[in-house]
Amino acid sequence: MPAAPGHPPAAAPSRTGQGRRLPRTLHPVAWWIWGLALATAASRTTNPLLLGLVLAVLALVVTERRTDAPWARGFTYYLWLALAVVAIRVVFRCVFASGITPADHILFSLPHIPTPHWYAGIQLGGPVSLEATLSAAIDGLRLACLLCCIGAANTLANPKRALRVLPGALYELGVAVTVSMSVAPQLVESVQRVARARRLRADRARGLRALRSILIPVLEDALERSLYLAAAMDSRGYGRSGTATRAARRTTAALMLAGMLGLCTGVYGLLDGTTPRALGLPALLGGSLLCCAGLAVGGRRVRRTSYRPDPWRAAEWAVALCGCVTAGVLFLTVGYNAADLNPSLYPLRWPSLPWLPAVAVLLAGTAAFTAPPPARTPHRGTKAAGPRTAPTTDTPSEALL
Repeated sequence: MPAAPGHPPAAAPSRTGQGRRLPRTLHPVAWWIWGLALATAASRTTNPLLLGLVLAVLALVVTERRTDAPWARGFTYYLWLALAVVAIRVVFRCVFASGITPADHILFSLPHIPTPHWYAGIQLGGPVSLEATLSAAIDGLRLACLLCCIGAANTLANPKRALRVLPGALYELGVAVTVSMSVAPQLVESVQRVARARRLRADRARGLRALRSILIPVLEDALERSLYLAAAMDSRGYGRSGTATRAARRTTAALMLAGMLGLCTGVYGLLDGTTPRALGLPALLGGSLLCCAGLAVGGRRVRRTSYRPDPWRAAEWAVALCGCVTAGVLFLTVGYNAADLNPSLYPLRWPSLPWLPAVAVLLAGTAAFTAPPPARTPHRGTKAAGPRTAPTTDTPSEALL
């Protein structure tokens, strides 16, 4: 129906919420469950095809769902660290060569250094085989995948928001862990800030000459941030014991210590099939109950409120579940040949890709689509398109931390 003369036309109905989800921050615990589950899956295999698939899934999810926060820029550095781990592992295997068989393919030989008799079993130098080099590279690749899984969780999850969901008994420990986990992202941010300042000053120094102009400002910035963090935490009462009595603290410590011993005993009993059954699942359940009791007793002395708590919705369940399914498929080894997870290098052949573990790893990659899009801070001078959404920046107390 046409609009009446002198009146503006009626506005068309908004389609903002149709076909796409509003951006929000995913619960940090969901990202940590996903990352640790994927690390568990990577620890179960030495198949380079599956490990490469894990790295590809990590890169996809981080690229699609990372925010513009300072800690979200460090995944590239984790990749460089993973590459260094693989290189160091290969170099050490070449230097400490041992176990050469007649069937090995010799690549080259290093000068042999004789060792004393009490140092038997380890050889310095000598022939380096292709099988030994590939074995070292695969072992290093598995360790690199574990580092990248933890790095992806640290990149995607907000460490300051993860502190708020910890039990009260672990609050002081959670503060220390959060501060330690924030060191690497803050160093990355400091290095980037110093690099931008050097480019603005047209500083073209490279190598060792540039080390002084980069290292000193980074250390100075880190010290300044540490002083600000200590002042902010002291003003908010972090680390204070509160109203807990000495008996309550001793009870909490005894319950947590006994629970951790039970958990360690139960895990060892489940992994070692020669141990009695009482050391397996019963010890694990008993340790879990003692830990829960210790957390409940210790949490009574810490009373704190939550400002704008993070919701746990269907997206969080989907992200955590896809990671747990991947870990379960590679841990149970049901429905496929378990030997495909750890292929042998004798005889030397191309490893096969088991379809069920590959599908499970790809299932973990669906977190790039099941998780909501992250809320990004609009840059100055640009006009944001679409409706205005609720800000997702940290609270004033988190900004100081």
